[in-house]
Amino acid sequence: MANFDTRSLVRRDAARTHLWIVGGGIAGMAVAAFAIRDAGVPGPNIHILDELQIAGGSLDGASSPAGAEAYVTRGGRMFTEEVYLCLWDLFSSIPSLENPEVTVKDDVWSFNAQVKTEAKARLIDSAHRVLDARRLGLNARDRLQMARVLASGEHILGSRRIDEMMGEHFFTTNFWQMWRTTFAFQKWHSAAELRRYFLRFTQEFPRIHTLSGVRRTVYNQYDSLVVPLQRWLAAAGVDVRFGTQVVDADFATDRAGTRRATTLRLVTDHGPETLSLDGDDLAFFTLGSITADATYGGMDDVPALVRDRVDHGWSLWERIAAKQPDFGRPMTFYGNIDENKWESFTLTMHDRVLLDRIVAYSGNQPGTGALMTWIESGWHLSIVVPYQPHFPDMPENTYTLWGYGFDFDHDGDYVQLPMAKATGRDILTEVVGQLGFDDILEHVLATTDITSVMMPYASSLFAVRAPGDRPLVIPRRSANFAFLGQFVEMPGDIVFTVEYSVHCAMHAVYALLGVDRLIPPIYHGTRDPKVALKALETALSR
Repeated sequence: MANFDTRSLVRRDAARTHLWIVGGGIAGMAVAAFAIRDAGVPGPNIHILDELQIAGGSLDGASSPAGAEAYVTRGGRMFTEEVYLCLWDLFSSIPSLENPEVTVKDDVWSFNAQVKTEAKARLIDSAHRVLDARRLGLNARDRLQMARVLASGEHILGSRRIDEMMGEHFFTTNFWQMWRTTFAFQKWHSAAELRRYFLRFTQEFPRIHTLSGVRRTVYNQYDSLVVPLQRWLAAAGVDVRFGTQVVDADFATDRAGTRRATTLRLVTDHGPETLSLDGDDLAFFTLGSITADATYGGMDDVPALVRDRVDHGWSLWERIAAKQPDFGRPMTFYGNIDENKWESFTLTMHDRVLLDRIVAYSGNQPGTGALMTWIESGWHLSIVVPYQPHFPDMPENTYTLWGYGFDFDHDGDYVQLPMAKATGRDILTEVVGQLGFDDILEHVLATTDITSVMMPYASSLFAVRAPGDRPLVIPRRSANFAFLGQFVEMPGDIVFTVEYSVHCAMHAVYALLGVDRLIPPIYHGTRDPKVALKALETALSR
């Protein structure tokens, strides 16, 4: 049985229904997969329209534009078994990258049973000392304020910031240093989103210092998730149209108040086109983008910070939001770049010298550690060394690591520049300095490529918001359209996760295609007395 009102289900003739999916990221691809697997829609009836020339959207991993022998991932993603239930449901049907007899889900779970995360150097001070991260540092006032956040409904928290709910001491604790860098929170972000994370990840409280609950893919998420799913969709005959920008859409309302998407307005290599939607057509719109206007830098240049939305990542949502009051308010999320920008970087190491030193220093083999965070660094740097190779086509004796800076408008400690003005060579110098590996700096500079990425909207989904800023997946009285992605409203679930994109895709397909199948319930650790008690004991004892 579905866990939404089955009385609202519309039974459609799957053979006659056509799906028009705007956006080829994981949400759009998941819509296509669920429509085929669970609703019986023929693959050729499904059309994915994407302005880019490659699937996956923000779920990337590729050769670097800054160098022919370098690699880049814009972000790092972690998974858990308890929380990512819709993701595992989807990938329990998709053959893995390298073994078609094994599903992606089973491949990931098997890999993590062998390569277990148990971070031994989660927090590091300015003297290069690994701190005892088990000591969360919370005092009675911090605990009381955390309890108040948990006990307050979102109608009470409203558009309050985290620092309006938590005192200054909380932001000095090891708990906050680990929580903020694991999940990418800043103190000016939404208190309501922090509450959702507390509820969804209560089970992580006792293991936040090791991140032993984290599950990772064998390779980067593009190769481990996107490529297998793309192959499966292609084998099913899904029509994917790259280089197709949807610039606008028209909607009509009948006398009963029912709303329909009637027209998609496109721009292709052939110029403007109009696509009319008939009675058997469904439209799915991916809204916004956390990687819009991303720019890249190499060893000797600096990625630019784009402030004027040049790559169309937000333009479709802007146009359709102007047509209906409940289609959301995109400016809430793109309107404050300085509070939401990020800079990440990927090192491509052409020998093992730096890698082996990090392994010896951290006590973790590649893939078994977690974020290493220098809590006193000017840029608030973090790095993580993934399992190697991180890309299936990597040459022998080539290795990668990923990192990012949280305070990159501040000067570094070894480079007297803000990270936002630093070249890749400067960033590499700062990282080596924070590690205390000055004796190998020149060797590292000579044998390492670095790609830095500036992203104006990376954490915009945590921006303080009010009801209505994010539209519902299925707007009220929608007959044939749904919204997807990280900027829709899924009550109780958490943005900035692959799970959120897959969850909203499942909800949209099941509702619009009348699929009477259970959507996995949202996991909240507080509902399990054992989990809640263990989390409470951790908070009280550390």
